Amino acid sequence: MKDELREQLKYCRLSGILERYEDTLKEAKRNEWDNERFFETLIQCEVLSRGNNRFQRLLRQAKFPNLKTIDQFDFSQAPYLSKKEILELSECKFIEEKTNLLFLGSPGAGKTHISIAIGIQACKKGETVSFFTAANLGNLLVEMQEERQLTKFQKKLSKVDLLIIDELGYVQLSDQVTQLMFQIFSERYEKGSILVNSNLEFAEWAKIFHDERMTAAIIDRLIHNSKIVLFNGESYRYRNQRREIQQN
Repeated sequence: MKDELREQLKYCRLSGILERYEDTLKEAKRNEWDNERFFETLIQCEVLSRGNNRFQRLLRQAKFPNLKTIDQFDFSQAPYLSKKEILELSECKFIEEKTNLLFLGSPGAGKTHISIAIGIQACKKGETVSFFTAANLGNLLVEMQEERQLTKFQKKLSKVDLLIIDELGYVQLSDQVTQLMFQIFSERYEKGSILVNSNLEFAEWAKIFHDERMTAAIIDRLIHNSKIVLFNGESYRYRNQRREIQQN
């Protein structure tokens, strides 16, 4: 590639074409492509590169604690789940429909794994995602309020296509956090999807939020236009670990 062409591609930020130009040129000569085929292939390289770059950027912004995929989940160790149902959810149509997902069930049953996997699928489709534990989100809301940045932070969250809140129920939330969390749920009501993981049934949520009226209001907003998936069974992690021990 001529230096002038290289610099022009850099100037136009066509990194996909820049990276694949030499190999594509060789393939074009070998297969005697016409100019149109050569040009189309270069454009495809650029499109793929930009798509991958956007995906990587969305992954970083989501701040997943780790990366989990649907393929990595062993449904044979989670008989309480419908693989078909989870695969349908991973298509992320619920985000377009502004539907909430509520994963309820025992610790270790795979709620976090599946929610991260769905979040990653959403990133692949170009959707923006934010992942928090309930405790971390609560602390961040209080911090933003004290620094007078709460409105800005709430506005940022309201623009996210999918908000994932993990481990709701593991830690009791203060009255201040409960009120701030309620504002988040209210802001997203019928405007954006929330995926909540909890080890508690709805009847026990008052233990988290203290105020029964506030708890009822939160549940009401979450379950309206929602899909509830129950993870009721022996710990997925425990079953997997036990199987590995038996195999060894």
